[in-house]
Amino acid sequence: MSPGPRAPRLVRPLLVAFLAVTAVDLAGLLAGSHTAHLVAKPLLMPLLAAYAAARGGPRLLVAALLCGWGGDVLLMPGADAAFLAGMGLFAAGHVCYLRLFGRARASLPAGLGYAVALAVFVVLLWPDLPGGMRVPLTCYSLLLTTMAWRAGALGRWAGAGGALFLLSDALIATGIAAWPRLPAHDFWVMLTYAAAQYLLTAGVLGSRDGASPAAVSADRAGGGVRV
Repeated sequence: MSPGPRAPRLVRPLLVAFLAVTAVDLAGLLAGSHTAHLVAKPLLMPLLAAYAAARGGPRLLVAALLCGWGGDVLLMPGADAAFLAGMGLFAAGHVCYLRLFGRARASLPAGLGYAVALAVFVVLLWPDLPGGMRVPLTCYSLLLTTMAWRAGALGRWAGAGGALFLLSDALIATGIAAWPRLPAHDFWVMLTYAAAQYLLTAGVLGSRDGASPAAVSADRAGGGVRV
């Protein structure tokens, strides 16, 4: 039997806080409020990590989310050195996720699809990337794509989280390459990123509980909030 929540009374408030701060961040990006983004973005992953810990989630999940927090903070200044350090922390988070997925069997056709998509994307992006970013971004993209594929081993919710993480970082990469941006580009980056981290968390917790990840937020201790 899997362990129950460590702090059942905090589960619902922490999830509500994560959703509320996510909404503030996204609304601030749409409104062009840089201050709202600066305040809200660094709070997202600590809140989600605290939620996972309160649910009794594994330490590797909490570590992955906190690596995401470190990456979020380092990517905010926009300097190349900080960006590379932040990318390194995100890479460490992907390693944590891969260890959580273990040896569970993932779809081979999905893996082939991800491999083809990665190869095409790197070939198209390569000429437009700054010289110092080409190799680090390619190595990071390979790790991220592997994580996205392996996430599907935990079910469709974690698989969707992995795919959204890949999409979010692909949007960032197109910005680095100075490709044309979507309208409200930063909004879409953060929407896909926040959704990705939540769905990965839901998939890991749902797999641990032996329950459907779709109901991962419904806790034994009186229920929770679903998204």
